[in-house]
Amino acid sequence: MPDPEARRWVGKRYKRKEDLRLLIGEGKFVDDIQLPKMKHAAIIRSPYPHALIKNIDTTQAEKLPGVRGILTGQDVKEMSKPFPCGVPIPPKYYSCAVDKVRYVGEPVAVVVADSRYIAEDALDLIQVDYEPLPVVMDIEEAAEPDAPVLHDNIGSNIYSHRLMQYGEPAKAFEEADLLVKGKFLFPKYGSTPIETYAVVASYNPVNQEFVIYNNYQGPFVNHSLVALALGIPENKMRWIVPTDIGGGFGTKTGVFPYIALIALASKKTGMTVKWIEDRREHLLASATGTDRVTYMEAAVKRDGTILALKDKAMDNTGGYIRAPEPGCAYRSTGNHTGAYQIRHLDREVMVVGTNKCLTSPNRGYTCQELYFSVERLVDMVAAQLGMDPAEIRFKNFIQPDQFPYTTATGGIYDAGNYQKAFQKALDIVDYPKWRQEQEKARQQGRYIGIGIATIVDPSVTNIAYVTTALTPEQRAKGHPKSGSGESMTIKMDPLGQVHVIACTNPQGQGHETVISQIVADELGIDPDGITVSNVVDTHDRVYTITTGSYSSRFASVGTNALVNATRKLKDKLFKIAAHLLEVSPDELVLENQKFHVKDQPEKSIAVRHVAGTAHWHQTALPEGMDVGLFASSLITMPTSKPPDELDRVDSSNTYGFCCEVIVVEIDPETCEIKFHKWASMHDSGTVLNPMILEGQVMGSITHGLGGALYEEFAYDENGQCLTASFQDYLCPTSMEVPDIDIGHVETPSPFTALGSKGAGEASCESVPVAVANAIADALAPLGVVINELPLTPSKIWHLIKEAKAKQA
Repeated sequence: MPDPEARRWVGKRYKRKEDLRLLIGEGKFVDDIQLPKMKHAAIIRSPYPHALIKNIDTTQAEKLPGVRGILTGQDVKEMSKPFPCGVPIPPKYYSCAVDKVRYVGEPVAVVVADSRYIAEDALDLIQVDYEPLPVVMDIEEAAEPDAPVLHDNIGSNIYSHRLMQYGEPAKAFEEADLLVKGKFLFPKYGSTPIETYAVVASYNPVNQEFVIYNNYQGPFVNHSLVALALGIPENKMRWIVPTDIGGGFGTKTGVFPYIALIALASKKTGMTVKWIEDRREHLLASATGTDRVTYMEAAVKRDGTILALKDKAMDNTGGYIRAPEPGCAYRSTGNHTGAYQIRHLDREVMVVGTNKCLTSPNRGYTCQELYFSVERLVDMVAAQLGMDPAEIRFKNFIQPDQFPYTTATGGIYDAGNYQKAFQKALDIVDYPKWRQEQEKARQQGRYIGIGIATIVDPSVTNIAYVTTALTPEQRAKGHPKSGSGESMTIKMDPLGQVHVIACTNPQGQGHETVISQIVADELGIDPDGITVSNVVDTHDRVYTITTGSYSSRFASVGTNALVNATRKLKDKLFKIAAHLLEVSPDELVLENQKFHVKDQPEKSIAVRHVAGTAHWHQTALPEGMDVGLFASSLITMPTSKPPDELDRVDSSNTYGFCCEVIVVEIDPETCEIKFHKWASMHDSGTVLNPMILEGQVMGSITHGLGGALYEEFAYDENGQCLTASFQDYLCPTSMEVPDIDIGHVETPSPFTALGSKGAGEASCESVPVAVANAIADALAPLGVVINELPLTPSKIWHLIKEAKAKQA
């Protein structure tokens, strides 16, 4: 790892290079793509949550002028296969309903027409005969034997079910002085990116090849899955992701069924087809995070030591289960015990289906749900022991000298100083002062509460974690899976200018800027002179199935690949320069874009002259050296290994730390929340660009605030979605976000080239439970139990009313 003092650009507040084109309207999104003779698609969707499709009559729609063709579920069934999924018995999930519908908004048919207006008009002329079936909306009811079954080939609504033990939980529970337990309900909510799903597909019957523009966060594994569903070799399907994506947050991974659907529409009609999802479609039927029911119990000693956890978590993936699920239940395996030294764990995991829309990763994938249970329970333990919530966390933290620390479940925490970061947050808030203020407020009948959450933020998913959905015996019969690879390519032209080719397809994270900063430091040049291409094209980019922008990968494995490729190029430059100067490479120094001999600055050669030699005077290169200046790196993390026979797996590869300390006051009349003070402290290793990092953290905080107080995809008992517009689905705006003190502690990771790791998801995992803990603390004198989100004013008002009625 290079000396931080020697860095000129990394760690500096360097302005984003991406912003100018976006501010002047020169961004390149899928909807900007205009191709010759392109037609437009609209999708007819099910109004029923569960029903047989008896008949589809497209006769009148086909007669409408401008309609070019209609794709039905029967066409989809004949032209494709169900998508694979990593569960023992996968449902038959196609890109369109083929026999019955299983959630409101499920695609039933696609109309291709000269314009979107005509296509939408044609939808009204399609007659679909449905036979409604019983619905199941509740997670726990769905798991019952007598529940309406969504998929006959499975025979129940349980997609995945595992029992796992780590350490000796039974013994720990016997030795405990106190058992504390609770039931926790986490809502179904999503990401609502500014840009919705978008696909432009064409099919060439001559070479039997698809070319598909889309805004997927990949290619990732789903390029392979779509090829399998379409029944074609992967090299016959070219995905192109433009330079710009208008937000992703995990939700964009859910676009892949529509990639297949629009590709089939193109193949059937013989035309290039564009489909841009509208906002109602997105809210109704794109993808959300999973809602979860958790029963969790802690075994505790009287001094506050948490010995063990026992939990049963039930995740709902909706009408089907699709990749990367059942990851919702297993992705956080390595960090399941959070920031604490808990060595014993008893887990029951269940993934079920209901008649709700489908799921995909949502920012902080599965960790929001996990920490809502863990951190609420830690506060409940503190309350029963009469300890301060901060004290019990200090008591159980992993110590700085224990890193790298291997958790009971197999996670390898790379680095951290949780005590230092947490203490800084407490100091910023002036924690003792607010505890005193709280006592005064309670005497006045006011509701002031202090909420704390201390969490470990995993980044760089190891794909091996998904296989823990299978038992060790089932895994032994298959092929092992592991890895987290990412690719980067760098080249220098004959005049010494640098271009980087990346496959990290960002959705606003500023990769182009940070790549330029890193390369500038490595090569001793100015970042303004570096160009970056981040267009993903599966035909000419080097990638693997883990390639993409998800799981906060860029700062860890992305920078590893970048630094590795850049140093390969740099090494070649040194060798060429040494050859031309007739010295050994270790005698040279690179300064001010010149190579010179140590202590002999007059004996030098400019970098551009070295580059020119590699391109223009190739016979002058050292014997046996390839011509040109070009280097690639496709690298994985060494900790990305398959799970062992005890289900232990390092499910991610780097682990940051985040804590929130929040002071709130609840208005006794309106039950609105006022934020008096908020400190958000982060340790994401080396900070690459403080300005970009702060933007990522603020976005993450706002996202988490939505889950805490506002956002939920709500359904009635008949399976109808009640929140399919922004009038009903409330998201926080800048007006709802309070002033927040954001701070950083830098504990460099030994597993990454620059010591950096992911940061853009952490507060999304900690904020929901920190806000919940603050509200629970404020209402503790009333005996109010907080175990579900979002905590809307209406919900808080009813909780207070019920608590006062019990006290009367």
